[in-house]
Amino acid sequence: LATGPRQSNSIFYEIRTYDIKPSKMKDFVEMVNKYFHLRTAHSELVGLWSAELGAMNKVVHVWKYDDFAQRTAVRHALANDKDWQGKFISAALPLIEKQHNEVAYMVPWCELGKPPKEGGVYEWVTFQMKPGGPALWGEAFQAAINTHISAGYSKLIGIFHTEYGLLNTVHVIWWNENPDHRAAGRHSAHEDARVVAAVRDSVRFLDSQENMLLIPLPCSPLK
Repeated sequence: LATGPRQSNSIFYEIRTYDIKPSKMKDFVEMVNKYFHLRTAHSELVGLWSAELGAMNKVVHVWKYDDFAQRTAVRHALANDKDWQGKFISAALPLIEKQHNEVAYMVPWCELGKPPKEGGVYEWVTFQMKPGGPALWGEAFQAAINTHISAGYSKLIGIFHTEYGLLNTVHVIWWNENPDHRAAGRHSAHEDARVVAAVRDSVRFLDSQENMLLIPLPCSPLK
């Protein structure tokens, strides 16, 4: 059922979420900052964040692949990379409580963006849309997003919809200078008739939504 307009190329993004043992979060972050260059030598990292609000002891990272053949080759190479396995994986696995991954495409009307400067915070918003895919909810959802963009309350980084994982899930990443800037933008959006009208139309297709405030790790390309 998840059919409708999508990008014309084979590029996809793997979204990996790790729940870290509460007492081990500091250790895990230190290991990532020390050894993650071994992982990024194999494929492109889009961003790597830790959750500050909306979740605890959670790390989210997004990887870009040209196609599934590239991902297969990368996973094979990682399994045989003695430095990566020995210095990071063997030490990191005991610190992780749970791992989850999704494969997602960028929606065809969005390009991956960058923040205007370093040092901000990211809001990761997950929408669970009704079954039917972008052919059903895509137009109304796009209108709601574009209204937020035109209002200028925050900077859009990217929009992804799932191909593997829970279908009809849409992840939207926004950037703000700081949490207070984000709070002020939300307050203004709630009083903006344009935004209210567009959102009211889009929520007809919405089952649920949740969000996290994320802080980029030092090794994250998106900072």
